[in-house]
Amino acid sequence: MKRVAAIDCGTNSIRLLVADLDPESGELKELDRRMQIVRLGQGVDRTGRLAPEALERTFAACREYAALIKSLGAEQLRFVATSASRDAENREDFVRGVVDILGVEPEVITGDQEAAFSYHGATRELEGRDDVPPPYLVVDIGGGSTEFVLGNAEVRAARSVDIGCVRMTERHLVHEGSVTDPPAPEQIAAIKADIARALDHAEEAVPLSQATTLVGLAGSVTTVAALALGLDRYDSAAIHHSRIPLAQVRAITEGLLASTHAERAASPVMHPGRVDVIAAGALVLLSIMERVGAEEVVVSEHDILDGIAWSLV
Repeated sequence: MKRVAAIDCGTNSIRLLVADLDPESGELKELDRRMQIVRLGQGVDRTGRLAPEALERTFAACREYAALIKSLGAEQLRFVATSASRDAENREDFVRGVVDILGVEPEVITGDQEAAFSYHGATRELEGRDDVPPPYLVVDIGGGSTEFVLGNAEVRAARSVDIGCVRMTERHLVHEGSVTDPPAPEQIAAIKADIARALDHAEEAVPLSQATTLVGLAGSVTTVAALALGLDRYDSAAIHHSRIPLAQVRAITEGLLASTHAERAASPVMHPGRVDVIAAGALVLLSIMERVGAEEVVVSEHDILDGIAWSLV
């Protein structure tokens, strides 16, 4: 077994996995998996720069993760940075801060690389199961971008497009500095139009309709699953590999779009950092399911983090 650490720093959250891996058996023994909402991508769609307060929130999380990685004795660390840091003019400030704290340089990967990590992390456990046949379409709905990956044992096609829960919220649901609660019909229509254009772009590279099983990743998807399952607390084990029908996803999305901040925040499964962006994230998921023709989504808690970890062995 080899003990490794993987960090995924996205637009909305920064996540850590420390695990023991056995390359021969394919076993991953999770020692610690955690997430913090840091909103690194705060305002980057508008300004093109990472905000100082967003950088400091991210660096504070990195300091906490560095202490945990050291205490658990991980032999290797890989730090992958995604959408927000690809877009920012001042990304060197981010790189220097991470190196100072963790001793490794963040790899600002392409959307296609991000998609491949997500695919392998999400599908490794599904291979060989009769109830979830390939081809798999893995959809990773992040804060700033969404990755689409189609494959069997290996990736066949992938594309990253600039729709995510934070980007769609900031672009269409913020009015005079605050999120509209609930959004107006014209705001929802604008998000749907943006998503439709992005799906057209995704389909130029990825034949979405060829998928047999749709696999959904990341916080927007897992939160919708937690709501669909009626959980009284966020339970990763219950959510992992749950299967949520299209009709439930539609009902939950419509409910979120009609709700207020207080109503969303009152849910026991809602992370405080997702309260304002979950409605847009759910709408992205629903739009994808409708475009693909998927009757259900298989929800995975194993995603890009697991793919990054496996890449170390």
